[in-house]
Amino acid sequence: MITLASDFGTPYPAAMRGVILDRCDARVVDVAHDLPRQDVRASAFWLRETLPWFPPAVHCAVVDPGVGTDRAALVVRVGDHALVGPDNGLLLPPAREIAERTDATVETFDWHVDDPASSTFHGRDVFAPAAAAVHEAGVDAIGTLDAATPTDEFVDLRFPDPEIAASATSATGEVLVVDGFGNVVTNLPGDLLAGRERVHVGPVDASGGAVYPVTPAYAHTEAGEPLVTVGSHGNVELAVNRGRGDELFGLAVGDGVRVTVER
Repeated sequence: MITLASDFGTPYPAAMRGVILDRCDARVVDVAHDLPRQDVRASAFWLRETLPWFPPAVHCAVVDPGVGTDRAALVVRVGDHALVGPDNGLLLPPAREIAERTDATVETFDWHVDDPASSTFHGRDVFAPAAAAVHEAGVDAIGTLDAATPTDEFVDLRFPDPEIAASATSATGEVLVVDGFGNVVTNLPGDLLAGRERVHVGPVDASGGAVYPVTPAYAHTEAGEPLVTVGSHGNVELAVNRGRGDELFGLAVGDGVRVTVER
């Protein structure tokens, strides 16, 4: 299996599929082509939450605002999986998550391409051919391919850690992503909400904000009502039942947020 993920929309992914199908007999599965455009960190988050659920595969992921520059092409091997894409941090969060779930080691390879056909579409001209080559050789044989050179120099994107008060009654973090429903996903650990019925949510400077109910699911409040919950990713999520949490809470990606347990 080769999976494809990008911020390309349409029709660009079709060209990538064509390149792959012309070079190998892999089953090609589209993960998503509406990843947040040119947002490497948010896209890495969604890949981290998606790719580990797949059986062993070659994952070709491209969110590449630096296309055509001197940024490298990277192949990451982790257990029976391989991730192919630009060396801009996109691949490392999902690779580490796969490694954690499968007790595997993350290995990185610089993928060399002499003369891509274009400087604006490396998804078609670099990464799709690389994914096909890795599929044909086998993940275990990446190190034998002429185009692959082991490297320990790569962009290692990591999500910011929250600050947890010593009393464990408050935490300061930031918004990692906002999904298509308007749910605000923070980097705050879901454990912060354990056993709590209500929490205070406000800006990092602790002025303003309000108290909101903690619920196990969106529908545990009335339609249009705000709530705080633990999302499928295990982090604190700010939402509105059948509405947009980003609008009600007034938060966007990168904004700071403080959650305090109501005493």
